[in-house]
Amino acid sequence: MSDGRWVSASLPYVTPRGKGQSDAWSAELEARGRSGGQHIVHAVEVPAPRGVAELLGLSEGDVAVVRRRVMYLDDAPCELTDTFYPVGLARGTGLAGTAKIRGGAVALLSELGHVGVRVREDVVARMPSKAERDVLRTAPDEPVLQLTRLTLDRDDQPIQVDRMVMPAHRQQLRYEMWIGD
Repeated sequence: MSDGRWVSASLPYVTPRGKGQSDAWSAELEARGRSGGQHIVHAVEVPAPRGVAELLGLSEGDVAVVRRRVMYLDDAPCELTDTFYPVGLARGTGLAGTAKIRGGAVALLSELGHVGVRVREDVVARMPSKAERDVLRTAPDEPVLQLTRLTLDRDDQPIQVDRMVMPAHRQQLRYEMWIGD
Protein backbone atom coordinates (compact mmCIF):
# COMPACT_ATOMS: atom_id res chain seq x y z
CA MET A 1 0.00 0.00 0.00
CA SER A 2 1.38 3.41 -0.93
CA ASP A 3 -0.44 6.69 -0.27
CA GLY A 4 -3.72 4.78 0.13
CA ARG A 5 -3.30 3.02 -3.22
CA TRP A 6 -3.02 -0.72 -3.75
CA VAL A 7 0.33 -1.46 -5.42
CA SER A 8 0.13 -4.54 -7.61
CA ALA A 9 2.57 -6.47 -9.78
CA SER A 10 1.36 -8.79 -12.55
CA LEU A 11 3.81 -11.69 -12.31
CA PRO A 12 2.06 -13.61 -9.49
CA TYR A 13 -1.17 -13.52 -11.49
CA VAL A 14 0.27 -15.19 -14.58
CA THR A 15 2.42 -17.81 -12.83
CA PRO A 16 0.81 -21.19 -12.03
CA ARG A 17 0.73 -21.93 -8.31
CA GLY A 18 1.32 -25.34 -6.78
CA LYS A 19 -1.43 -27.80 -5.97
CA GLY A 20 -3.29 -26.89 -2.82
CA GLN A 21 -2.11 -23.28 -2.81
CA SER A 22 -4.54 -20.41 -2.76
CA ASP A 23 -5.08 -18.19 -5.79
CA ALA A 24 -2.78 -15.18 -6.33
CA TRP A 25 -5.32 -12.60 -5.09
CA SER A 26 -5.96 -14.48 -1.83
CA ALA A 27 -2.22 -14.99 -1.32
CA GLU A 28 -1.50 -11.29 -1.91
CA LEU A 29 -4.22 -10.23 0.53
CA GLU A 30 -2.92 -12.63 3.19
CA ALA A 31 0.70 -11.51 2.73
CA ARG A 32 -0.35 -7.89 3.29
CA GLY A 33 -2.60 -8.66 6.23
CA ARG A 34 -5.69 -7.45 4.36
CA SER A 35 -9.09 -8.96 3.79
CA GLY A 36 -11.04 -9.29 0.60
CA GLY A 37 -12.14 -11.78 -1.96
CA GLN A 38 -14.00 -12.11 -5.19
CA HIS A 39 -17.52 -12.63 -6.40
CA ILE A 40 -17.95 -14.54 -9.64
CA VAL A 41 -20.90 -12.83 -11.29
CA HIS A 42 -21.22 -15.24 -14.20
CA ALA A 43 -19.42 -17.58 -16.56
CA VAL A 44 -21.08 -17.76 -19.96
CA GLU A 45 -20.41 -18.26 -23.64
CA VAL A 46 -20.74 -14.98 -25.55
CA PRO A 47 -19.77 -13.56 -28.91
CA ALA A 48 -16.30 -12.20 -28.14
CA PRO A 49 -16.14 -8.39 -28.18
CA ARG A 50 -14.18 -7.10 -31.18
CA GLY A 51 -10.91 -6.33 -29.39
CA VAL A 52 -11.02 -9.57 -27.42
CA ALA A 53 -11.85 -11.63 -30.52
CA GLU A 54 -8.81 -10.16 -32.25
CA LEU A 55 -6.53 -10.99 -29.30
CA LEU A 56 -7.88 -14.55 -29.11
CA GLY A 57 -7.44 -15.02 -32.87
CA LEU A 58 -11.20 -15.35 -33.38
CA SER A 59 -13.38 -13.98 -36.14
CA GLU A 60 -15.98 -11.37 -35.33
CA GLY A 61 -19.01 -13.09 -33.80
CA ASP A 62 -17.08 -16.22 -32.72
CA VAL A 63 -17.93 -17.44 -29.24
CA ALA A 64 -15.65 -17.26 -26.20
CA VAL A 65 -16.17 -18.14 -22.56
CA VAL A 66 -16.13 -15.15 -20.22
CA ARG A 67 -15.90 -15.25 -16.42
CA ARG A 68 -16.89 -11.95 -14.82
CA ARG A 69 -15.58 -11.28 -11.33
CA VAL A 70 -15.74 -8.39 -8.91
CA MET A 71 -12.66 -8.23 -6.71
CA TYR A 72 -12.97 -6.86 -3.17
CA LEU A 73 -10.39 -5.26 -0.90
CA ASP A 74 -11.52 -4.84 2.70
CA ASP A 75 -15.13 -5.39 1.60
CA ALA A 76 -15.01 -2.60 -1.02
CA PRO A 77 -15.08 -3.37 -4.76
CA CYS A 78 -11.66 -2.56 -6.21
CA GLU A 79 -11.65 -4.22 -9.63
CA LEU A 80 -14.03 -5.54 -12.25
CA THR A 81 -12.42 -8.38 -14.22
CA ASP A 82 -13.65 -10.15 -17.34
CA THR A 83 -11.52 -13.13 -18.33
CA PHE A 84 -12.08 -14.58 -21.80
CA TYR A 85 -11.02 -18.04 -23.00
CA PRO A 86 -11.28 -19.77 -26.37
CA VAL A 87 -14.45 -21.86 -26.11
CA GLY A 88 -12.66 -25.06 -27.19
CA LEU A 89 -10.23 -24.68 -24.32
CA ALA A 90 -12.73 -23.72 -21.58
CA ARG A 91 -16.01 -25.51 -22.37
CA GLY A 92 -16.68 -28.32 -19.90
CA THR A 93 -13.99 -27.16 -17.45
CA GLY A 94 -14.02 -25.09 -14.28
CA LEU A 95 -13.18 -22.08 -16.47
CA ALA A 96 -16.76 -22.19 -17.76
CA GLY A 97 -18.31 -22.35 -14.29
CA THR A 98 -18.93 -19.99 -11.41
CA ALA A 99 -17.25 -22.04 -8.68
CA LYS A 100 -14.00 -20.70 -7.29
CA ILE A 101 -11.04 -22.52 -8.87
CA ARG A 102 -8.57 -23.84 -6.29
CA GLY A 103 -5.21 -22.24 -7.02
CA GLY A 104 -6.82 -19.95 -9.60
CA ALA A 105 -7.53 -20.19 -13.31
CA VAL A 106 -3.83 -20.11 -14.24
CA ALA A 107 -3.29 -23.29 -12.19
CA LEU A 108 -6.25 -24.99 -13.89
CA LEU A 109 -5.01 -23.94 -17.33
CA SER A 110 -1.63 -25.48 -16.46
CA GLU A 111 -3.31 -28.73 -15.35
CA LEU A 112 -5.13 -28.76 -18.70
CA GLY A 113 -1.79 -28.46 -20.53
CA HIS A 114 -2.00 -24.74 -21.32
CA VAL A 115 0.90 -22.88 -19.75
CA GLY A 116 1.44 -19.22 -20.49
CA VAL A 117 4.96 -18.30 -21.51
CA ARG A 118 4.43 -14.78 -22.83
CA VAL A 119 2.19 -12.00 -21.58
CA ARG A 120 1.37 -8.65 -23.13
CA GLU A 121 -0.38 -5.97 -21.12
CA ASP A 122 -1.90 -2.74 -22.35
CA VAL A 123 -3.05 -0.10 -19.89
CA VAL A 124 -5.26 2.86 -20.72
CA ALA A 125 -6.90 5.49 -18.55
CA ARG A 126 -10.49 6.33 -19.41
CA MET A 127 -13.78 7.38 -17.94
CA PRO A 128 -15.91 4.48 -16.70
CA SER A 129 -19.31 3.50 -18.01
CA LYS A 130 -22.27 3.96 -15.69
CA ALA A 131 -22.38 0.20 -15.06
CA GLU A 132 -18.69 0.20 -14.10
CA ARG A 133 -19.21 3.21 -11.80
CA ASP A 134 -22.12 1.45 -10.12
CA VAL A 135 -20.11 -1.73 -9.43
CA LEU A 136 -16.92 0.08 -8.39
CA ARG A 137 -18.80 2.76 -6.40
CA THR A 138 -16.97 5.67 -8.03
CA ALA A 139 -18.08 9.20 -8.87
CA PRO A 140 -18.86 10.16 -12.49
CA ASP A 141 -15.69 12.28 -12.71
CA GLU A 142 -13.29 9.58 -11.43
CA PRO A 143 -11.29 7.86 -14.19
CA VAL A 144 -10.45 4.17 -14.27
CA LEU A 145 -7.46 2.21 -15.48
CA GLN A 146 -8.25 -0.56 -17.93
CA LEU A 147 -5.60 -3.25 -18.11
CA THR A 148 -5.92 -5.78 -20.93
CA ARG A 149 -3.68 -8.82 -20.53
CA LEU A 150 -3.08 -11.36 -23.31
CA THR A 151 -1.49 -14.67 -22.30
CA LEU A 152 0.11 -16.85 -24.98
CA ASP A 153 1.40 -20.43 -24.73
CA ARG A 154 4.72 -21.81 -26.02
CA ASP A 155 3.20 -22.17 -29.51
CA ASP A 156 2.27 -18.46 -29.44
CA GLN A 157 -1.42 -19.40 -29.20
CA PRO A 158 -3.68 -17.19 -27.06
CA ILE A 159 -5.07 -18.99 -24.02
CA GLN A 160 -6.55 -16.13 -22.02
CA VAL A 161 -7.48 -12.46 -22.24
CA ASP A 162 -8.17 -10.50 -19.06
CA ARG A 163 -9.84 -7.10 -19.13
CA MET A 164 -9.57 -5.45 -15.72
CA VAL A 165 -11.11 -2.12 -14.76
CA MET A 166 -10.05 -0.41 -11.54
CA PRO A 167 -10.44 3.07 -10.04
CA ALA A 168 -7.30 4.98 -11.07
CA HIS A 169 -6.96 6.89 -7.81
CA ARG A 170 -6.87 3.66 -5.76
CA GLN A 171 -4.42 1.67 -7.92
CA GLN A 172 -0.75 1.68 -8.78
CA LEU A 173 0.58 -0.87 -11.26
CA ARG A 174 4.18 -2.00 -10.85
CA TYR A 175 6.25 -3.52 -13.65
CA GLU A 176 9.62 -5.07 -13.03
CA MET A 177 11.68 -6.41 -15.92
CA TRP A 178 14.98 -8.19 -16.27
CA ILE A 179 17.20 -6.76 -18.98
CA GLY A 180 19.52 -9.25 -20.71
CA ASP A 181 20.54 -12.60 -19.22
